[in-house]
Amino acid sequence: MTSHFLLGIDTGGTYTDAALFSETKGVVAKAKALTTRHDLAVGISGAVEAVLDRASVPVSAISMVSLSTTLATNALVEGQGGRAGLVMIGFGPEDLKRDGLQEALGSDPVVFLPGGHNVHGGETPLDMSELDAALPTLAGQVSSFAIAGYFAVRNPDHEKRVRDRIREVSHLPVTCSHELSSKLGGPRRALTTLLNARLVSMIDRLIGSCEGFLKARGIDVPMMVVRGDGALISAEEARLRPIETILSGPAASLVGARHLTGLDNAVVSDIGGTTTDVAVLDGGRPRLDAEGAVVGGFRTMVEAVAMRTYGLGGDSEVRINDRGLKAKIDLGPRRLMPLSLAAALHGDAVISVLEKQMRAQHTGRNNGRFAVRTGLPDHLASGLQPQEQALYERIGSVPVSLETLLVSTPQKATLDRLVARGLVHICGLTPSDAMHVLGRQSQWNLEAAELGIQLAARTRDGSGQPIASSPQALAQMIVDRLTRQSSEVILQACLGEDGAGAIDPAVSQAVDRALTRTPGIVRFSLGLDRPLVGLGASAPVYYPAIAEMLGTEAAIPEEAGVANAVGAVVGQVSATVTVFVTMPEEGIFVVNGAGASERFLDQEKAFGAARRRAETAALEAARTNGADDPASLLREEIDAPEVEGSPKLIEARFVASASGRPRIAHG
Repeated sequence: MTSHFLLGIDTGGTYTDAALFSETKGVVAKAKALTTRHDLAVGISGAVEAVLDRASVPVSAISMVSLSTTLATNALVEGQGGRAGLVMIGFGPEDLKRDGLQEALGSDPVVFLPGGHNVHGGETPLDMSELDAALPTLAGQVSSFAIAGYFAVRNPDHEKRVRDRIREVSHLPVTCSHELSSKLGGPRRALTTLLNARLVSMIDRLIGSCEGFLKARGIDVPMMVVRGDGALISAEEARLRPIETILSGPAASLVGARHLTGLDNAVVSDIGGTTTDVAVLDGGRPRLDAEGAVVGGFRTMVEAVAMRTYGLGGDSEVRINDRGLKAKIDLGPRRLMPLSLAAALHGDAVISVLEKQMRAQHTGRNNGRFAVRTGLPDHLASGLQPQEQALYERIGSVPVSLETLLVSTPQKATLDRLVARGLVHICGLTPSDAMHVLGRQSQWNLEAAELGIQLAARTRDGSGQPIASSPQALAQMIVDRLTRQSSEVILQACLGEDGAGAIDPAVSQAVDRALTRTPGIVRFSLGLDRPLVGLGASAPVYYPAIAEMLGTEAAIPEEAGVANAVGAVVGQVSATVTVFVTMPEEGIFVVNGAGASERFLDQEKAFGAARRRAETAALEAARTNGADDPASLLREEIDAPEVEGSPKLIEARFVASASGRPRIAHG
């Protein structure tokens, strides 16, 4: 029997991982390459070519490729993404104040249109005149559109009509809220749709880069993408609904962690360059967040693993607060390009500036910091304000020192906006640099890391004393801070799962005494009730100390660095569809969802139609998502309280789930 090989790829903020997996032999080969944001195909090519070379497997033996990514998660955590135009149908400006929608919208444009539907699918007439007036201008200012209609999950007709008009005029990607969620709650659905629209170009570029490389390499097989709940969807579907890939990388890590460790119950913590993702395995399955995934402070309507994502990783910004009598170090939430990596890529352009700053008598506030373009295509820089455009033009593909670049205080805020748009990287001191100085990492440029640490070690606290006795001491302080902050976020996630989220480990004196083992008349101690699985390339370096601080054992699989790539190929395809039945008036039953509204005069006939519609749509969606031979399950939720002795239907929900293994190519 021919052995099928499955290729898993994970594109993270810093590294792209690849793993070749055989269902009989497990991981056959693995490799890493730097994620190349200007052209993602370069990083994908580097990782995959190394894997194929190590495995000595012909490309004809590969029967499926599956991709997971943290790019969408990272973009939302860091406040990045394309500029999107939001169209609200049947809503008013006051609705922006709900569910964090105004905060998420920021300065992106919004258009309000009369229209929408009621809970039973009946319509208020749609008027698109305001949209027609705004579209010619808006089309040149945004990279995509998001549409949210009042009760669109009951009747999506108005969203579809607005979508068609926008596509006809602008030819830009459009996301409709009914395509993403069947749940009620217009503003949160609008928020989810807005975030989806911002991510479209990023995920489209990622999938296109991957497909382009595979085609050039002669790997013509089905390509899947990991969804936020750990299930797989086809690449085509992921392009339309990139929001479903938030927590894709972490979800793949959980599936991979279960496969690699065999543990049914564990706390899984995955440290990357940008984020630390924490989740719980119970009975061999990841816990799902029924309320919707929270990423970057926004609660979406995307069903995903109950994963808590924190802006803390190996490439987190090192922030030194030198105003108190004793200096404090904090990490994140923003990711910087480590100085050691910047110098590995750009050599003397970084080293010579750091050396010059070391020779200066006084330490500048922006010493050890650089700006460099991310290399995104020019059209993604559309809509910049004049001051943003002027600063952007002074930043090139070679890092420029912030000491030189920023000539006035307001320019700092301007630069931050360019970073938030994903157009510019800040290079600076990170825990990865500290690890280079301590000899625990060695993949990039040691000299730049040492110069960066030496510059930072010259900082004096409020009492006039140096913040550290030596550069090595400062490097250890940074790593110790990462251990402590990691312990706090893991603890915070676990307390949240236990329903004790009101306890904040970062400020609780009791937790502090327990973590530091401080002696006293009252002894405080804490521990996790299950092992801590550490994932990520740097897991073996960080997690033993973190597990010890948390009073549990560390489980770090040999393939910890590519758990996400493994998880990408061992998952299943699944799809869920909900169909609703409501009773707008006595004896009239309306079926909504997964098709046009239908009216019935008999409740059982309405329920039967809803069941058939839900199951048919779920199986069809699973096949569209790439399932080979899906099976379905149906559950019913009927709200019909007794009124004057007889049940009165409020709402019935028929939820069909279909799942199966992905289609593979048979060579």
